[in-house]
Amino acid sequence: NKLYDYQGRSFVDAPGSVKPPAAEREDYVAFVPKRCVHTWRGHTKGVSTIKLFPRTGHLLLSASMDCTVKIWTVEGDGGKVMRTYAGHAKSVRDICFSNDGRKFLSAAYDRTVKLWDTETGQFINSFSNRAIPYCVKFNPDEDKQNEFLAGCSDKKIVQYDIRTADLVQQYDQHLGAVNTIAFIDENRRFVSSSDDKSLRVWEWGIPVVIKYVSEPEMHSMPAVAVHPSHKWLCYQSLDNQIVTYSSRDRMKLNNKKAFKGHLVAGYACGLTFAPDGRFLGSGDSSGRLMFWDWKTTRLLRTLSAHQGVTIACEWHPVETSKVVTCGWDGLIKYWD
Repeated sequence: NKLYDYQGRSFVDAPGSVKPPAAEREDYVAFVPKRCVHTWRGHTKGVSTIKLFPRTGHLLLSASMDCTVKIWTVEGDGGKVMRTYAGHAKSVRDICFSNDGRKFLSAAYDRTVKLWDTETGQFINSFSNRAIPYCVKFNPDEDKQNEFLAGCSDKKIVQYDIRTADLVQQYDQHLGAVNTIAFIDENRRFVSSSDDKSLRVWEWGIPVVIKYVSEPEMHSMPAVAVHPSHKWLCYQSLDNQIVTYSSRDRMKLNNKKAFKGHLVAGYACGLTFAPDGRFLGSGDSSGRLMFWDWKTTRLLRTLSAHQGVTIACEWHPVETSKVVTCGWDGLIKYWD
């Protein structure tokens, strides 16, 4: 298991042959994947979420219910596990890379968020406010990479500084556990969804809700994806549909963009957009992987992906038609 090649580059460094991300290429066109081309095995229990390495996607980070986080190679040598990060005492719920991928956060049911060095596997720091962190997000701004948010089971969103491990800010308005956090408006604001079936928009660093979205027909929304144009937020709604909100115009619900046909009631199945925004992908509770056309909201393809729940999926940031999925059967699959 070579961690360094002949030039002394570590496995974290992107191979020289990798193309720029799809967002920076004019000739990029996405396609919907057709079949499974690879399966990563190694986790002994279900996998709760996956994240591809920022910009290049040459590594894959997976968080599992076996209390570990693993990192795998994606292309080339058949998908080996490169490191296993063990340190949590309970199942790991969420993970988040920093912008350069050199560090990542892991949030687990042992009520801690841990910060790791991706390359060395070294544990850097632990953050806890004695509640279960359900989602964790670095601030995407380059100059704020030292701060992150965690949405917790005690209805709060907490903001920490990784340099001092101090609790910098608390956003305390929700009436239920916080499920998702998504940054909008050039990362000046973020939207949180919660078990109280509402959405709340916050200014970064200011613990006052600037917009509160709650309707009687709304359901809990435990997963979110931001459209690559940054104009729309898609939420997995627990009444078996994906609903779309405008991120610009006062968080307005777009009734024309509701995506249906899958079963997610009771599960926080993740969403993913193709990097050019043409397709939306989602897992579902019966183990399927579904793709919709963004413009027409038509269901384009259904793939049978996992035994049990397909809990997360992520589109490759560089390749045209490659998607990674993970499920509660402990497998991670690569689709093309």
